[in-house]
Amino acid sequence: MPNYDNQSNDKPFNDAMEHQQNIEGSPIPKETGKLPFPIKLIGFFLLFSVILIIVFAIIGGVIMN
Repeated sequence: MPNYDNQSNDKPFNDAMEHQQNIEGSPIPKETGKLPFPIKLIGFFLLFSVILIIVFAIIGGVIMN
C-alpha cells in the first residue's frame, strides 16, 4: 500500500533532484500553483489596465464615428 504522507512528497526522487535542492538551492514546492501576493498584485494591475484600455478604445471608437 503506498504511503500518502505529506512529508514523502518533499523527498527527491533521484540524485539530480537532490543535488538541485541541496546544492543549487532550488526550493521545495510546498504550495503548488500559488503565487506570492506582490506578483498577484502586479498581475491584477496589468489585467485591469488592459481591460480599461480596451473599454476606452471601444468608447473612443463609438464617439469618433
